[in-house]
Amino acid sequence: MIAYVDGTVTYKDPAFAVIDVQGLGYEVRISLQTYTAMPDVGKRCKLVTYLNIREDAHVLFGFLESDEKSLFLDLISISGVGPSTALVMLSSLSSPEIRQGIIDEDLRLIQSIKGIGLKTAQRVILELSDKMRKDAMLTTGVKTPASSNNALKSEALAALVTLGIPKATAEKSLDVIIKREGYEITVEQLIKLALR
Repeated sequence: MIAYVDGTVTYKDPAFAVIDVQGLGYEVRISLQTYTAMPDVGKRCKLVTYLNIREDAHVLFGFLESDEKSLFLDLISISGVGPSTALVMLSSLSSPEIRQGIIDEDLRLIQSIKGIGLKTAQRVILELSDKMRKDAMLTTGVKTPASSNNALKSEALAALVTLGIPKATAEKSLDVIIKREGYEITVEQLIKLALR
């Protein structure tokens, strides 16, 4: 098990990052929460990790905060919520929003996340509401603005495709959102809206 990676950020986009640890590059899947809070390329970064071992792949998921990893582990403990779905959840809403939605038993909020149907949303709330009430430790997220118009759309598109959204669907959704919201929107906000 890989508990964490601590090294230099050599690549970073809203869906994954590459961390160089003494000449070995770890590709780590990340959420928008982690992407937003991570330092820039060339800076040192420590991510706590979860290694998902499947028949066809070993996928490393990274989180800047232990709190986010804890929520990720809670989410994947639910039947029907795998690591990729949990990452979409953490990219659609902040950890505090997810926790508060579960505590408040806000079915509509949890179900608004792309890929989460009624039954899965009900299971998440049923199985985690007591635990979340006990934990009740909410934190706030950080937002960063996107650099340019083309970079905004291409970063968001790359992230959505990595999260499993078909490219044509993602492009159409992004065009609609950008037309409605304008280019003042951040990459994180754009992806969150596209995931709903």
